[in-house]
Amino acid sequence: MDGKATASRRFARLMGSGALAVLLAFFAHALFWRGTLDGFFNDWVYNALVAGAAVSVLTRAVRVKQDRPAWLMLGGGLALWSAAEITSTVYVAKLANPPYPSISDAMWLAFYPASYVALVLLVRRSVRGKMRAGLWLDGLVAALTVGSLADLLVFHSLLRGGDGSALQAATDLAYPLGDLVLLALVIGVFAMTEWRPGRAWLLIGAGLLTAAVSDAIYVFQITHSGYSEGGALDGLWLTATLLLGYSAWAPAGRRIEPRPAGMRVLVLPVLFGASALAMLVLDHFHHIDDLAVLLAALALVTVLLRWALTFRENVRMLQYSRREAMTDSLTGLGNRRLLMTDLVRELEDATLAKPRALIMFDLDGFKRYNDDYGHPAGDALLTRLGHSLALTVAGRGRAYRLGGDEFCALVEVGPEAADALIERAHAALSEQGQGFMVTASHGIVFLPAEASDPSTAMQVVDQRLYGNKGMRRESVMNEQTRDVLLQVLAERRPDLHDNLREVAELALAVGRRMALLPEELDEMARAAELHDVGKMAVPDEILNKPGPLDRVEMGFIRQHTIVGERILAAAPSLSPVARLVRASHERWDGSGYPDGLKGDDIPLGARIVAACDAYYAMTSDRPYQAAVPQAEALAELRRCAGTHFDPAVVDALCAEVESADAPDHTPLDPTFDAGLLGDRDLEEL
Repeated sequence: MDGKATASRRFARLMGSGALAVLLAFFAHALFWRGTLDGFFNDWVYNALVAGAAVSVLTRAVRVKQDRPAWLMLGGGLALWSAAEITSTVYVAKLANPPYPSISDAMWLAFYPASYVALVLLVRRSVRGKMRAGLWLDGLVAALTVGSLADLLVFHSLLRGGDGSALQAATDLAYPLGDLVLLALVIGVFAMTEWRPGRAWLLIGAGLLTAAVSDAIYVFQITHSGYSEGGALDGLWLTATLLLGYSAWAPAGRRIEPRPAGMRVLVLPVLFGASALAMLVLDHFHHIDDLAVLLAALALVTVLLRWALTFRENVRMLQYSRREAMTDSLTGLGNRRLLMTDLVRELEDATLAKPRALIMFDLDGFKRYNDDYGHPAGDALLTRLGHSLALTVAGRGRAYRLGGDEFCALVEVGPEAADALIERAHAALSEQGQGFMVTASHGIVFLPAEASDPSTAMQVVDQRLYGNKGMRRESVMNEQTRDVLLQVLAERRPDLHDNLREVAELALAVGRRMALLPEELDEMARAAELHDVGKMAVPDEILNKPGPLDRVEMGFIRQHTIVGERILAAAPSLSPVARLVRASHERWDGSGYPDGLKGDDIPLGARIVAACDAYYAMTSDRPYQAAVPQAEALAELRRCAGTHFDPAVVDALCAEVESADAPDHTPLDPTFDAGLLGDRDLEEL
């Protein structure tokens, strides 16, 4: 609640305390001081307290938005009650021959439908979410049983002594029946909220119960000529109205989350159903009120409906559990368990004339996509691809997800039509975008020609899948590498090709010395071949300039690794290579470009490429410097180890160059002065 509502609640508590004090004074007058100030207490005090209860509820409805319609209805009902009391005091009671029923009775009775609507509106909020039908039936069972007992034990016996006209009898009956309906509804609400209704509902229940008891006593006194105005009975009515008035400001309690309630599902219907059954057994031996018998019978019927509903819910739960056990939770496709179940059935039905095909798919490129874009994006991709596969095979069979990035289809198709279906399935399981490409490899086995039992079928299709996957991976890699090389060769400087190939060969040898894995060697060799491909975007005037480069020209040079990465990103399978190319001009001490990486943060493959590139830069003729002997180049590498280059890489490179197969063993010139990697070399390398 906001501050305004909190202030209103404090005011209501203050007024409630005052009303309680006045109520106690009314009871004291009724019990001990009858005959003194009767007019004041019976007219002014009584009517003021009833009107105050109505004002309390209506004020709450106006000042607090939550549950406003419900409290407006209840406040309106209490306002009608107050109007009936005032009308009776100032008009009906002063008539020489007051009519019965009177206009006041009409307003008193109007309290019941208004209160009924208010309680229905409140109960809709008391239970969070969609109310389970079982809770409604629990409430109905409780209401019918309590109504039957109340009719038998209270209202029926009270009305036996009544006389007068039919209209008077109907009016006398309307009050207890109205109370009965409200009490039954309250009992039902308590049941629906799992007997945890909150303080507001407890006050409402107490108020309505007090009103019902008061009405029952009143009917008994009227029918036996024992009612006297201003007695303790009037105090009970005031108590009922004040309880209702204060309930509007009481905490509603936490909202109930409907859920399966274990033994309560059986205990509640059994308890109330047994009571209703006892009523019917009693009627067999001793006739009781017809209304009580009818309500008890309806309660038993409701119990049967409740148990039928419980049985249906249990059946649905079992079906749901079975469906969940057979369904992949991510994609909604069948899982491996369902596949094996269906495979047994389809093998029984498959013939050579009407064969079945088991096709297994494994996604290519999904792991990299998942690593680059995150698991939520990967899950979304699997869901999309699985849905597409299911649509593709619909009408011929069913799609499954076996786990990870493996899918499967069990379809009714022969060898002559399988290729077309597989082509469509490949399209369904493929997706590409900027920087990624996901495709699929497959394996297929025909049933029953190639396998007659599920185990054999799964074994054969798995072997064929991974055989095709290896061939496909190699083919795709070759195609993508060729596409990149064609793009590089189409640039303006084909003379770089030979230098890049030599750098790659040396890098590969150094990588073997440093025990890189085969996959790492492959990525590094490609990075070495392509590490300067971005120089195609650098103007010839800068690349061929014989002297030092100015700041703007060096800015072009420093962009070539980023351009190279962008070119290689055209082939998604070369993403690891593109990463090495971007880092190929980083320095061990963090002074390199473009990202300023330092030490082990630089990928090892990029560190090897950088050292090998520096070696070939020194031992090759360049526009601004002639080639130097091998020994001098190695000495310069050792000088820069620990600053520009990884010392371990320099050691491996020098060992490789100085091996027996190295072409140049010229001894180091005694006059050699370190510093062959001048300013321009250090900026470019």
